[in-house]
This record gives sequence, structure tokens and C-alpha cells, in this order.
Amino acid sequence: MKKAEVDKVVSKRDLVQKLLRGIETGDLASAAIVNEAKYIQHNPQTHEGSEGLAALFERLSKTVPHVTFVRVFEDGDFAFAHNQYDFSSLNVAFEVFRFEDGQAVEHWDNIQSQIGPNPSGRGVLDGATAITDLDRTEDNRELVRSFAEKVLVGRHFNLLETYLDDGLIQHNPETADGVAALRAAMEVTVGGDPVIRYTQVHRVLAEGNFALCMSEGYKAGVHTSFYDLFRVADEKITEHWDTIETIAPRSEWKNDNGKF
Repeated sequence: MKKAEVDKVVSKRDLVQKLLRGIETGDLASAAIVNEAKYIQHNPQTHEGSEGLAALFERLSKTVPHVTFVRVFEDGDFAFAHNQYDFSSLNVAFEVFRFEDGQAVEHWDNIQSQIGPNPSGRGVLDGATAITDLDRTEDNRELVRSFAEKVLVGRHFNLLETYLDDGLIQHNPETADGVAALRAAMEVTVGGDPVIRYTQVHRVLAEGNFALCMSEGYKAGVHTSFYDLFRVADEKITEHWDTIETIAPRSEWKNDNGKF
């Protein structure tokens, strides 16, 4: 077998797509990509191990679902995907898997209903898809991490123009393009409390010109998971996608691993 063929077989990008195709087919072989002995499940609504995934895939397959992979990335031991799911209604999701020896050993996700277009006429999934600037992956990761920690968590909105391109392309379903619109959305308060409040950045994954922040916080006082995907060009954040999901109360969890 040629090296290119070997690389394709072991590609985490390919593995994550094969695994998630099980949502469409209900095929137990998809769940077999999971190393059940090591698997750590961070979706609070899903049981641990490949047995939990198999049951989930079987249940979802009865809704005649369709999975569309819009963007798929690799970062070291991780693969992460930006997907559309049609489960009789449309949902948009980020899926993150960590791999060891060609098998998935840990999983995170963030899913919300697909709504829009936003005030600038943009959908939650459209926009750039080409992965470029691979030599700048680490620089872009650190730029996005700094933005998330100083501006989103730290709320130093005076730094927005330092990190963001003036013509920021926005795919959040409620926010228009541009820095001013993002600032206005982040500054909304109710009773003196921010409607959107980030409290911690848990992980930043990156490949080339894209970086995904997995963060925790509150929306309208409700415990929330924020996944933000950014595209970087010329050392500025130029495009943004996200999903925002309420974190279920602890009493409803089906595993003990936590959302993050």
C-alpha cells in the first residue's frame, strides 16, 4: 500500500466522518471505531462507551436522518467537524473527538436548532470552507485564545478592533456583520447582568486559518456551552460561526464526565 493510501486510512478526518455516518445508517460498525474500554463521553445525554453510541445511532436512524459535513478539521489527536443534522428538523453541530491508535477515546459536542438567516442575510453554515495557512496554525490558535480570554471572558471590549477585522463576517443567527454589531450583542444586559457571559475557555483547537473555542458561561442566566469557530486572515479574525447549547442540569446526566 502506498503512503498516501496509508495516510488516508488512518486520517482522523476520515474516521470522524465514518463514525458519524452511523447516525444515518444505524450501522453498529460505525460505533466500533470507538475504543469502548477508554471512551469518555461528554454529551450529558448519552451513555458511556460504544454501546451508548450504538443505541443512540439506532434511535436516530429511525427518524431517517441526514448528516452533512460542512467543515472537517484535524489537530493532533483531535478531529472536529461542523455539521448539519436533519432529524425531521434541522440542527447545526460541532463534533469533537480525540483519537488514540486509530480509535475514538473521547467525545464532545454542541448542538442547536438551525435558524436564520441573520440580519446580514447569512446562514449559520455558509461561508468559507478552504483550510489554508497551515504554517500559521499555532499563531492563529494563540490569537483566537487571546481574543476569547481577554474579550469574551474578560469583557475588555475596547480590544475588539485589535483582534477583529472591521468587516467581520458573522454567521451567528441573531447578529449582523461587523465589529459594532458584535459589541452591541455582547453588551446587552438585563437587570445589570450580561445576557451573554463567558466564564471559561476550556479548549482551543485549530487547523490552519480556522480555530474552534470550546467555552462555558451563561446565556440569560442559564448555564450554557459556547462553541465558536473563527477564521483568521492577515492576523485578524475575519469570520465567525457558533453554536450555543443549554447545559442540562446534573440530575439529567447519563454519564459523570461533564460537558467539558
